Amino acid sequence: MFIHFGVNSFTNLEWGEGAENPTVFNPKKLDCRQWASIAKKAGMKAIILTVKHHDGFCLWPSAYTEHDVANSSWRNGKGDLLKELSAACKEYGLKLGFYISPWDRNNPIYGKDDQAYNTYFNNQLKEILTQYGPVFEVWFDGANGDRENPEKYQAYDWTGFKQTIRSLQPDAVIFGAGYADLRWVGNERGIASETNWCTFDSKQRNPSEDAPIPLLQAGIKHGDLWWPAETDVSIRPGWFYHPEEDTRVKSTDQLEKIYFESVGRNTNLLLNIPIDRDGLVNPADSIALMQLRARLDATFSQNIALKSKKNWEKNILTLDLKEKSTFDVISLKENISQGQMIDGWKVEAWVNQKWISLGEGTTVGYQRWLILPKTTSSKIRIHFMHPIPEDQVLRVDLFKRGMSNPLLDKEK
Repeated sequence: MFIHFGVNSFTNLEWGEGAENPTVFNPKKLDCRQWASIAKKAGMKAIILTVKHHDGFCLWPSAYTEHDVANSSWRNGKGDLLKELSAACKEYGLKLGFYISPWDRNNPIYGKDDQAYNTYFNNQLKEILTQYGPVFEVWFDGANGDRENPEKYQAYDWTGFKQTIRSLQPDAVIFGAGYADLRWVGNERGIASETNWCTFDSKQRNPSEDAPIPLLQAGIKHGDLWWPAETDVSIRPGWFYHPEEDTRVKSTDQLEKIYFESVGRNTNLLLNIPIDRDGLVNPADSIALMQLRARLDATFSQNIALKSKKNWEKNILTLDLKEKSTFDVISLKENISQGQMIDGWKVEAWVNQKWISLGEGTTVGYQRWLILPKTTSSKIRIHFMHPIPEDQVLRVDLFKRGMSNPLLDKEK
């Protein structure tokens, strides 16, 4: 669960100006346990919160600015949202991550004194990485400079920021610029590329800007760097809460399609759920999440290939299902502890005493799902285009979608 929340939630903006009065932040019913409970029921594994967006407002009481919750109306200035969320995540068994924007439209030294501002930002990093327990991910975006004053450019000390994270939270992964651990998937629509290598060429990665979009989407085969993609998308048109978007939450079909084209294409999915002005996950969003969970459970609750007998012959893996079964989704998992090797494959089923083609794919990686025509068969086989070790294919699973969905009939 990606969560965008802050002063923008109350001013109805996506990018705040930095001049907002902190008192506008007053989520009177805020309940982080409600957020965590919904995330857990939806099957999510972690929460990443925007602890500081471009407006510079901090959701924790920072010693380095007055533009924070300590000067808000919420909890009479005594609250610490990060502390409450950390406790809720611990209670519900969720990992905790932070989005923190290096761009700060409130701080007067931003873009005027690079060293002084980088020291300020590094100090804020230290605050959030030392006071709230284990952090599994630190998330940076690429925003830099004022829209109305493009000459106001801040040179970020990515090397110093990275050293701070590594020293204080060595198990945390870093998303964003600065030679991060994860790369952007190349869009904010929730769609990963069908061909998706976790590997990349370190010479084509720039510490201060994104690589070309086609490379971000596909990765680079046999690259010297393990740099997997992460997919982010919002459940609504915007990232922050806007009341007028309560009726524009993505449908179950749309969310299922996103899930198949992100989680099912070798990436991690960050699905943004904006917190409303009461400080809660809005009912429109929680209902959509529960409907998605029900749809996915209906599909993935029964693995048709679980007890199948597997046989390798040359570069073909055959699964004997032991009895005729109906399926329309295949899942492949690659043994990525040995690297990513599979670059082409096709699947066939034994129907009416002959093998018929069902579909084909390119890369696999951690996980690849392929939507197949609805098929009833007792055997399938997978041809791999190039020789691979037998133990490179970690799993092959088959499922039957729990509900007809025309959006998934053809992958786009």
